[in-house]
Amino acid sequence: MNAAPADQIRLLDVQALDVRLSQLAHKRNQLPEHAEIASLTKDLVQLRDLLVAAQTEESDLAREQIKAEQDVDQVRQRAVRDQQRLDSGTGSPKDLENLQREIVSLAKRQGDLEDVVLDVMERRESTQERVAELTDRVASVQAKNNDATARRDAAQDALDAEAATVTKEREAVSAVVPADLLKLYEKLRVQQGGVGAARLFQRRCEGCQLELNITEVNDIRAAAPDTVTRCENCHRILVRTAESGL
Repeated sequence: MNAAPADQIRLLDVQALDVRLSQLAHKRNQLPEHAEIASLTKDLVQLRDLLVAAQTEESDLAREQIKAEQDVDQVRQRAVRDQQRLDSGTGSPKDLENLQREIVSLAKRQGDLEDVVLDVMERRESTQERVAELTDRVASVQAKNNDATARRDAAQDALDAEAATVTKEREAVSAVVPADLLKLYEKLRVQQGGVGAARLFQRRCEGCQLELNITEVNDIRAAAPDTVTRCENCHRILVRTAESGL
């Protein structure tokens, strides 16, 4: 394949722009905010699960408290009625004696139930504090996540803007490279990990970083200026310049 020396050198400009695009893509994928957001998101999921569990427990305790308070109220009302009957003095002595014993029993029962209410209230208060604590922690982590997301988005926008500029420049430069030369370059770039053309500098291929032997140097020195040469080691297009050392 033949191509004007200027077109071959222009191919190095295309390669440099492709390298820059790859660097921008890599930088975009490796932004530190990605790991930060992933970690914060994981924390959020765990905290929200804990919060839901605490809220469920608080809701259960609220119902338990209402039930316990209703039990106390029922016993209290029963004791009031019995006391009123006892105070009225109506009924036989045995009935009044039974009422008096029931009032004593109800008083004990009421005390036990009030202890239950107190225990439920204490557990509910502790759970409410836990809910408040977890709510604050969720809000704090969410704020950090929002901040990290905003920083990531801003960094990505900046990188995307630069990539768009480089892409336009690449389109302009590659447009004047002969189609067959560009096609070969694109094929080699895919095969060679993103580098399809390399400069021959001081008799060393900058693609594979290996120095050419004397036979390879002589072959390239004898080739016409418009001959598209290839590196014998990595097979990339080898572009000759004034610094090739030939």
